[in-house]
Amino acid sequence: MAGATNLLSKIMSHNKSYCQLPFGIIFLILAIASVGCLQSRGVSDDFSVPKGLSVEFIRQPAGTIIADHTPEFAWEVPTSARRQTAYQILVASSRDLIAENEGDIWDTGKVSDEQSINVEFKGRSLESGGSYFWKVKIWDEQDQETPFSDFQRFEIGAKEDVFTSANYFQVDSIKPVVFRKVDHESYFIDFGKAAFATLAFQYKSETRDTLIVHIGEQLIDNQINRNPQKTIRYQQVKVPVGPSVSSYTLRILPDQRNTKPQAVQLPDSFPVLMPFRYVEVEGAQGKLRAEDFIQLFHHGYWEDDASHFTSSDSILNKVWDLCKYSIKATTFAGLYVDGDRERIPYEADAYLNQLSHYTTDREYAMARLTMEYFMENPTWPTEWQLHVALMFHADYMYTGNTELIAEYYEELKHKTLMELRDEDGLISSENATPDFMKKLGFKNPKDRLKDIIDWPPAQKDTGWKLATDEGERDGFVFKPINTVVNCFYYRNLEIITEFARILNKSEEAAEHHQLALKVRQSINDKLLDEKAGVYVDGVGTEHASLHSNMLALAFGIVPEAQVSSVAAFIKSRGMACSVYGSQYLMEALYKANEADYAFQLMTATHDRSWYNMINIGSTITLEAWDMKYKPNSDWNHAWGAAPANIIPRYLWGIQPETPGYTTVAIRPQMGNLNSSSIKVPTIRGAIKAQYARHQDDTERYLIEMPSNMSGAFYIDGELYSRVVLNGVELDSELNTIPLQPGVNDLKLY
Repeated sequence: MAGATNLLSKIMSHNKSYCQLPFGIIFLILAIASVGCLQSRGVSDDFSVPKGLSVEFIRQPAGTIIADHTPEFAWEVPTSARRQTAYQILVASSRDLIAENEGDIWDTGKVSDEQSINVEFKGRSLESGGSYFWKVKIWDEQDQETPFSDFQRFEIGAKEDVFTSANYFQVDSIKPVVFRKVDHESYFIDFGKAAFATLAFQYKSETRDTLIVHIGEQLIDNQINRNPQKTIRYQQVKVPVGPSVSSYTLRILPDQRNTKPQAVQLPDSFPVLMPFRYVEVEGAQGKLRAEDFIQLFHHGYWEDDASHFTSSDSILNKVWDLCKYSIKATTFAGLYVDGDRERIPYEADAYLNQLSHYTTDREYAMARLTMEYFMENPTWPTEWQLHVALMFHADYMYTGNTELIAEYYEELKHKTLMELRDEDGLISSENATPDFMKKLGFKNPKDRLKDIIDWPPAQKDTGWKLATDEGERDGFVFKPINTVVNCFYYRNLEIITEFARILNKSEEAAEHHQLALKVRQSINDKLLDEKAGVYVDGVGTEHASLHSNMLALAFGIVPEAQVSSVAAFIKSRGMACSVYGSQYLMEALYKANEADYAFQLMTATHDRSWYNMINIGSTITLEAWDMKYKPNSDWNHAWGAAPANIIPRYLWGIQPETPGYTTVAIRPQMGNLNSSSIKVPTIRGAIKAQYARHQDDTERYLIEMPSNMSGAFYIDGELYSRVVLNGVELDSELNTIPLQPGVNDLKLY
């Protein structure tokens, strides 16, 4: 775990707000930071100047340390400009110089370029420990010059072998939503939502005494469950009180499992954190007040207003709120972790977390740090190795940045598992040797890959008493050559082909491309039962599971002639996968134009649904659909929050079509919704949209695009007799409608 320790220490050392400061000072700093005061000057409301500045993807860089000595700058092109044709960046060594528009460290002059993201510093050397100030102005499509933006301050750290700059943490002070006196010396408090937190309170006692404080995630009969199932959290804390002290922070006891060496360790300056929503106080002498109690909610940097969704379906709205909050609440560790039980990063968990983080906030640092972590700290499931390239590709599409791809390309080739292939191109984890495991980053020569398919496994494999004997695998039959692993493998080959092209490795790109074609053909030759129209689980079995079919469909492997039969089979299985598997189930359904069924699953109320998580009392997504499906589930698992990315990426269909959102593709599949509005963060600025279906079935979309972005709105032209964009009638047979910066008013008749 040396690699993990090294990277984590760098993460924390870059986080100035938490270095060697007492908790009270940390809280003060973060309370200030949370209202945006780390910006050197207030962000201008002037729509004619660049805004949304960032250094190394950090929106408030004064709050942290920049790791890269040649950082990238980005900004949002002002609304009035629509298109950027040139820019000028100034970097200065002092506040006075930048205020006078003097860039003594770097003055680019007028650069004729539309690039407004990933602009790499090329000025005088930046010194470790040095503070710098920067600003930018642009020229629009009429070559009109804007004023300079407000400036930002940033500080450079010591040169290290980590690329990603960590963003800083924040602490929210949450007030009670319910404060109730139970009896003459007992009180009940509900903070509304569970959070990774501790409790701060004011209490005056004239004598030495002891308060009994209970904190927990779950209620039973209007009382905190003092004996919850497995890892649902509860703790009793005895607090000595006396006349000399009036301010208290609860001393929560650390959990033995999630503080083991392999777990992500929180900064030393953090108090012990535990997820809790409810508090009960016993033994109080005198009257307690609601305003004296605060839940200190610790999380990564977050801007709540970066995203928004609402619709005509109240259940879908609640599911969105649950899933978005789950992403925020689980950023407390600085890396994506699996939940409170272990606090360990796992590749598949992290990928799902990343997708939802990128669609709910314009925040990329945590995902990029986690990607670097995995290069040294792999985990055992075969498919989890195949999620690393997926993370790199998602980051590339959302940020347009290629630094990490260039740095880790050789390691990523190993993580595609192409070295485990047989003559037909298909891979088996049984082919992994100790030498190959070392290439993946494993340190123990006894480590082996194991196919996982989904989690939890069948009852016979765990001894757990499960509601279904087959667990979450839909009866999957394991074979050395299996469909699930090879579907992920095929997608990895597509990605590594693209990465080779980016890096101008044309020969390797051609080799990877040919191998991808071969693998796709072999999957369809050996694993597709053409008679039944479905994919079997592996070579040597006739069993077909939901997983084998949804992954083949999600990754574009299914021949056009079999899409309908595969989709029909998928629909016949229901939600026969875990919350993790639901990510790929939803993707498969939307790609097969089965939006109505996908909508049914997202708004279902049975015990294998997101609404069930709300119904049983959780405010963060669970590790499993229900405790009966995984008895040791925790109530704070971000991999259960798939709708946070499915809603913007598939229901609304908003995705980057080219890297860094130079162009956006919008393919809405609204299902049964009559109305909806959404705000999706991008590195170039937010995309805002509204939708309404009228009684005559006319549909109207209002789509506001940020400047310096082009878009394409995709429709089935055969469904509409008239298409009107901004008052101009278009050819009704068009399948692609061009979108421009600003408001696009689209009516479909």
